[in-house]
Amino acid sequence: MQSPLALTKDAMSIVADLKVLYRLAFAPIRGNTHQERLESFYSGQADAYDAFRKKLLHGREELYQALQTPADGVWVEMGAGTGSNLEYLGERVRMLKQMHLVDLSPSLLRVADERIKKHGWTNAKTHVEDVTTFALPESADVVTFSYSLTMIPDWFAALENAMRVLKPGGILGVVDFYVARKHPAAGFAKHGWCTRSFWPIWFGNDNVHPNPDHIPYLHRHFEPVYFAEHRGRVPWLPFVTAPYYVFAGRKPL
Repeated sequence: MQSPLALTKDAMSIVADLKVLYRLAFAPIRGNTHQERLESFYSGQADAYDAFRKKLLHGREELYQALQTPADGVWVEMGAGTGSNLEYLGERVRMLKQMHLVDLSPSLLRVADERIKKHGWTNAKTHVEDVTTFALPESADVVTFSYSLTMIPDWFAALENAMRVLKPGGILGVVDFYVARKHPAAGFAKHGWCTRSFWPIWFGNDNVHPNPDHIPYLHRHFEPVYFAEHRGRVPWLPFVTAPYYVFAGRKPL
């Protein structure tokens, strides 16, 4: 039999999930710019963001465990949100010279700042900036996009900027939702009409756009060192799974 404390925690978790689901399904997204729309979407759910996304955003730990942490290196997280992905690195964060967390949502980065302070990551810094134009005085060893590429309208520009930011031989890591092309190249997953039609509509309501061109683009511009295609469960939708991929690739020398 569960203790009253456990029951209370379960109830609080359900309430938090329902709050996020309301924001996802019904709350209007307002704003004239991409930043205003992001802040409109996230400001009301920033505190409950991590718990719900942990059930929805699969493959993040898989990606961060697959990436080597360069000693005294520079890592840039593009669309970093609350910075929760750093916890998949654990003590490896302290090996880095600098960790830059870049996002357009001040609400999410306020949570990231609290996380940085809690863990004592003195080498981590947040930036309220556009990932398509973010610049550094030095080249990065690693650049990551964790469920952010599908939310960037000009995702080409975001990846081109990542290429500029990375040093030759540097590693790009991406984990995100996607749908396959109708006729994918040999060796890649093939999705049926329902998958290719449903998920862009379902996610598009929240300005998330699973794209059939992400995977081909990444393979064309970076040398793959790790790649996997999966499906993950969607909270509160029994037996429903959404396709996602995990990619790590090296910038050409």
